[in-house]
This record gives sequence, structure tokens and C-alpha cells, in this order.
Amino acid sequence: MIAAGRLRHRVLIQNPVTSQDPETGAPVTTWADLATVYAEVVAASVREFVAAQAIDSEVTTRITIRPRDGVTDKSRIIHRGQVFNVHGVLADPVSGLEYMTLPCSEGINDG
Repeated sequence: MIAAGRLRHRVLIQNPVTSQDPETGAPVTTWADLATVYAEVVAASVREFVAAQAIDSEVTTRITIRPRDGVTDKSRIIHRGQVFNVHGVLADPVSGLEYMTLPCSEGINDG
């Protein structure tokens, strides 16, 4: 079981929403809030960073939350004004029901 004290950061989870620009007809992606939750936000360790570089990954941060529907590898996390792009959703290895680990990279703040 994950200790509640580890989940001490408030983060906003957002999912992409694609619509059509009425003037140009071009697809436009905006972000819709899914939920604000408590999380553990941890910079990747040196070992994780070296391993990630070996597979050409950009993962710099690991965010852990309680399980929540709607979180995908297309989601993003906002924490203290910084945007993090989610690269995967990993369930806990024991039951798959206790927590989710989200490997993330730093994204661009477009809003």
C-alpha cells in the first residue's frame, strides 16, 4: 500500500480535446481538466535517467497517483505551473489497484 504522506503534491490532470477551427477548418487541440489529485512528483534518478537515455526516451520525472479512470499516455500533468507530458501509465506491480506511476517528460506550457 502506498503511504498517504507520499502523495503530498497537488497536480492537475488534463486530456486533449480536438475540435475544428471555424475559420480555417483546421483541427485544434485544447486541454480539458480531468481532475485535481494528490500525487508524488519525483525527478528521475540517475540510474533511471541513464536507462531512459539508452532507449532514446525523454522521461525526466515520475509522478505517482491513486488509480483514476481517464488517465492515458496522451494526458498531461500540471504541477506548480510546469507541464509534464505522460509517456505511459503503469499500474502497481502487486495488485494493480493501489497506485499508478506515470513516467513523464517536461512539456511546453501553452496556456
